[in-house]
Amino acid sequence: MVECSNNLVGILNFFTFLLSVPILSAGIWLGKNAATECERFLDKPIVVLGIFLMFVSIAGLVGACCRVSCLLWLYLFAMFLLILLGFCFTIFAFVVTNRGAGEVLSDRGYKEYRVGDYSNWLQKRVSNAENWDRIRSCLVYSNVCSTFSSRYASVKVNEFYKTNLNALQSGCCKPSNDCNFTYVSPTNWTKTTGPYTNEDCNVWDNKPGTLCYNCQACKAGLLDNLRNSWKKVAEVNIVFLVFLIIVYSVGCCAFRNNRKRRWR
Repeated sequence: MVECSNNLVGILNFFTFLLSVPILSAGIWLGKNAATECERFLDKPIVVLGIFLMFVSIAGLVGACCRVSCLLWLYLFAMFLLILLGFCFTIFAFVVTNRGAGEVLSDRGYKEYRVGDYSNWLQKRVSNAENWDRIRSCLVYSNVCSTFSSRYASVKVNEFYKTNLNALQSGCCKPSNDCNFTYVSPTNWTKTTGPYTNEDCNVWDNKPGTLCYNCQACKAGLLDNLRNSWKKVAEVNIVFLVFLIIVYSVGCCAFRNNRKRRWR
């Protein structure tokens, strides 16, 4: 039993160490070669994750294989923190994604989105002008609307209205249904005379770099994407937490066995 638990912890941490190397390398590469602010935003979290996994796996590997109790204790402490953080994140993710859904429109295949339908925490992510400028530049660079325009370029107006668009396409690449603009192409609309009931109608512009990227509907579309992504991550995180708890239990067993062996 002593050998089994120690060997199992050692094997698990060996594979974790191997996993940390490409993660750390990817973070360093991204920091040096990122072409945009969007890509640079990811480099630091990836580097931190890679370093964390590397040190924790080394502590667990040496602690289990060489029966160094202090390293095993450090490994278990780090694992406990990881489980605690994972548990808190899962609860938080479910809470902040509990609200929000697109509005179903009559005779339309797509939905439209409103910022006010989402949780206050998510709303604050897009209400800051500086934050949104950064996000907006990422959306433009990712060619969300360019791809959308190319894909539906030959679609007639009646077909377009029946198209099932995703949240970003609906919010950022076309004007709101409230505007009643005249359709020319997916990203080209003829404005009608105001006044408009929806402020997004004033913001819309046919220029490829403008479109509706500064519209509230675009912000809401992004929030809907975040909401769906976070829900999926939270669901996967439950499985990950179960795995971590099993690994933590095996580690506790190895730590206890090391202490028993030491006092014999």
